[in-house]
Amino acid sequence: MSVTRRQVTTAALASLPLAFAATGTAQAGGRRPRTLYIAGDSTAAQKYADAAPETGWGMALPFFLRKDLRVANHAVNGRSSKSFVDEGRLDAVLDAIRPGDFLLVQFAHNDEKQADPTRYTEPWTTYQDHLRLYVDGARARGARPVLATPVERRRFDAAGDAVPSHGEYPAAMRALAREEGVALLDAQALSLALWQRLGGEGTKAYFNWTATEQDNTHFNPPGAIAVARLVARELLRTRVLARRDVRRLDEEIPESWISWPEPATA
Repeated sequence: MSVTRRQVTTAALASLPLAFAATGTAQAGGRRPRTLYIAGDSTAAQKYADAAPETGWGMALPFFLRKDLRVANHAVNGRSSKSFVDEGRLDAVLDAIRPGDFLLVQFAHNDEKQADPTRYTEPWTTYQDHLRLYVDGARARGARPVLATPVERRRFDAAGDAVPSHGEYPAAMRALAREEGVALLDAQALSLALWQRLGGEGTKAYFNWTATEQDNTHFNPPGAIAVARLVARELLRTRVLARRDVRRLDEEIPESWISWPEPATA
């Protein structure tokens, strides 16, 4: 499967909140706004009306960034670091990215699926090999790569402690970030600590638990906002972004700011 630049651009525009899309356009006569591209899976991806209230954290990230820093969310449900590349999605993003932009990469949820050779990667070999494609591709175009360890699932042991679910993948990404000198956002460690503070019952209010579904992987609006806040704080802490680039880090974000557009039609 290949992805055209037009399809990628359409998906990115759909990921922007309506008010943000209207104000985030290029400023006539001014400096070109920088863009933060997200490459990832369903935990970050744009969701549409038929999936509500499921919410990707990438949908909430613009609320924590200044209006002259745009978010182009290309994360897609079900993708791994490998399948995102094989489908031509990374090539399409790299065709659009420009010097001064950022490429934020979060994968592992689907890399872990050993039964699916189209998605599976091994943490210390093929996972790192694929992540290097994102890092090298961004750098070759004058953009800054940023690696984010996978956000944690809602999983607790019998003692009520939040337990990790991603095996060796976070450690493999941390090691690669050190080796390549890439900024690392440790979403896995931070989200695990957050779920621990909230507890088994408290975390249900952050995941896509409804009357018909008990989803311990994907978020609802409060969960997406909470994770996006972690990501924004990490972007500041790691000096990927400056203080002037972020906003509302300690403010409440209304759930009503989240919207689910209708799916784009061909």
